[in-house]
This record gives sequence, structure tokens and C-alpha cells, in this order.
Amino acid sequence: MRAWLPERTVTGPIPVTVQDVRELNHLFAESFTDRYRRDGLVGVRVPELNPKVWEYALLDAGHGAMLWRDEAGAIAAFNVAHRCGSEGWMGPLAVRIDRQGTGLGKTIVRTAVDWLIDQGATTVGLETMPRTVENIGFYARLGFVPGHLTVTMSQDIAVRRRGQPVPALLSTQAAADQERSVAAVRGLVSTLGPGCDFTREILLTAEVGLGDTVLVSDGGELTAMVLWHTASLAADRGSDELRVLKLAARDASAFEAAVTAVERSAASLGLRRVAVRCQTGYPGAFRALVARGYQVRWTDLRMSLDGYPERLAARGVLFSNWEI
Repeated sequence: MRAWLPERTVTGPIPVTVQDVRELNHLFAESFTDRYRRDGLVGVRVPELNPKVWEYALLDAGHGAMLWRDEAGAIAAFNVAHRCGSEGWMGPLAVRIDRQGTGLGKTIVRTAVDWLIDQGATTVGLETMPRTVENIGFYARLGFVPGHLTVTMSQDIAVRRRGQPVPALLSTQAAADQERSVAAVRGLVSTLGPGCDFTREILLTAEVGLGDTVLVSDGGELTAMVLWHTASLAADRGSDELRVLKLAARDASAFEAAVTAVERSAASLGLRRVAVRCQTGYPGAFRALVARGYQVRWTDLRMSLDGYPERLAARGVLFSNWEI
């Protein structure tokens, strides 16, 4: 006779609340640490995320933040799906180690895909590690195709000297001016990537207190913007870098001016490093960062759902990270 085994079921999707963050954080750290271990990086331990970063991610996702619970009520999996206008992406997402290989991963991805499409997304994407062929194959079987890389590049900078101009920041403007600037950013971004909209991330960054937005103008016209965060990604760690999340630049010269403004922002805050998540679909921007001394630190493979591709700007540069 076979021993009786309890049925292994899950319930979901269930909306994520702030009360779920502690359990989500533990599942996130354990599952990603296990993923690195299986890729041969035995000594890597993924830390839990800063609760403020979770707050930002969940507010940004709204109803796209979903979880699934097991028969005992514990979180078995989660997926946080985001939408920037017509651009949709997923991350982070994870399945508890003991529930992997049961089909739950397919469920959480397909559910998020359906939600993004229902919300009007014409781009549906995610990022995964290029070395993890298992993940690439998994997403490929769900209809995703590989695209270009997101290359995390960083450079140490000198602290700002007295007299160096401070860049124009959204946070320093009066309320009425902020509204006009956000509208101008929306116009610039939609010109480069029709349907794309960074407004929600810009406002949430200010609300949660994670960073700021740099504005670059020429002759009174907005030519570039950069949304950046300075809060540490890892819990219980101080921050020593400024991370670029979104960047829009009208042309190559505006891109250079935007990067300069970001570096000055970091220096004025006493931060010693700037990190840029550069999408290699813009080779000119990648070469410009290399020429400025930026070094490659990490790579992620961008994958898009077949029929819902990533659309690169026909001119200028439009960086939109697909992770928090």
C-alpha cells in the first residue's frame, strides 16, 4: 500500500498587502539564493530587500502584485507585474523552493501576462540571468523570446567641488512647476516611445522618498530626464550609490548631458558611485558610457512575449529598467 499524502494545492491570485512583505522577502531571498547555487555560485547569498523598495514596487504594481498561498496559508509563490503606459513587465517573481517543478511557475507567469494584456500593454517583458539556461528555456516555452541585454554599468565619482553647478531636480521646484515638468517629461517619453509613460514611477519615487528626477533643458525645452534612486536595495545596508531606473534623451548630446547631471546629483549627495542599467539596444549609449569610464558589473537578458515586443526609440535613447 502507498502511504497517503495530503493534496498539494494553492489558492490565488491574491492581492499583496504590506502585511505580506516580511514573508515575501524571505521567500525572495531563499529562492534566488537557491537559483544562484544551482548555477554554480555556491557562495552567493541574496539578501532580503529594503522594505521601502518593496513598498515602491507594490504601489507601482497595484493590482498587478499577486501571490498564491498553499493549503496551510503560507505564501507559495508571487509575481509583481508593472505597467508603464503600454509597456508591461514582471519582476520580481518567485516560487518557493519546495513548490518548484509543480507547474506553479507557469501559472503565475500566465496570470500576470493575462493581467498586463487586459490592462492594455502592447509590450510584455521580463529580465532573467543570461547564464541561467533553465530559466530562458522555461520562459521560451511560455512564449517569450530573447532580446538584447540590460548591462549594469557603474563608475566611481569624485565628491562635488564648491562652485560646480547643481543639476535641476524635480524635488526643488514649486508645485505648479512640478506639474508642468512632469507633463513635459510625459511628452518627451511618449515622443521617443509612443504609449510609454513614466509618470507613476516619478511620483511614487517622490512619495516614498527613494530618489529624485533630473531634468535637462536646452533653450527652455526639456531634452532629457533621468529617474534615479539612492535607497539601498538590500535591507539593513546603507547606500553609497545612485541607481538610474529610467532615462529619456532626445539625442546623443542630450544623453551626455543627462549622464553628467546624474553624476553631479550623486556627488552633491556625497555618494561615490553611479550605476546605470544600460539597454544594449542603444549601442551608441553603451559606447558613450564606456568612453566615460563606466565598467560592466552585471548583465540581464531581456525577454519579450511573442506578439508583444519591446519597441526601441527610433531616435534618441529610452532606458526603462525591468526590475526594481
